[in-house]
Amino acid sequence: MQRNPLALSAVPPMIKWLLIANGIGFLAKIYAPALVIFNFALWPLGSYSVPGTDASVGFAPWQLVSYAFLHADIAHLFFNMFALWMFGRVLEQVWGDARFLLYYAICIVGAGVTQFIVVSFVTGGPVVPTIGASGGVFGILLAFGLMFPDARVMLIIPPIPMKAKYFVLGYGVLELFFGVTGTEAGIAHFAHLGGMLFGFIVLMIWRQQGRLRN
Repeated sequence: MQRNPLALSAVPPMIKWLLIANGIGFLAKIYAPALVIFNFALWPLGSYSVPGTDASVGFAPWQLVSYAFLHADIAHLFFNMFALWMFGRVLEQVWGDARFLLYYAICIVGAGVTQFIVVSFVTGGPVVPTIGASGGVFGILLAFGLMFPDARVMLIIPPIPMKAKYFVLGYGVLELFFGVTGTEAGIAHFAHLGGMLFGFIVLMIWRQQGRLRN
């Protein structure tokens, strides 16, 4: 009988440190919201005045990483970290700490680059920052679905079991639909797609090199 990889219960080291780092980022946003959002959220290209203050905001290179450690509220943080733990711990145990962190970092930066390009040069509209680890999490979901396609995952709403490959495919299609149509405004759909795209490129390179599972 094949063991369900999600039955593993350990919290490997890199997942633990990522959970801690995201928790620290969340607390920093609570206690110094203006400082954190103005400097570490991901902003579009340009310089923009903040109404009611003398401050201005705009893009800086480090924001392509720092945005992923900030979250809007406790629910945003919880669901991202739960998914990171549930699916990421399996990948870290397969790949090891260093390769897992490399993959996650590429997905985070790739998601940030995609979102930055879209909001700076394509969509226009109101200037709002992007925050959250969702781009990296979507890259993790993609990797899990490709490596363990027949593993059973349980949806929350509706609470039904589904094979990982269909779960990932469904999420990807929905994100593309929402992003193109502008549905579910306020969510960085193109960041999610960017995390999956960059993750897919890395996985295909590793597969070609014979390094996908070792």
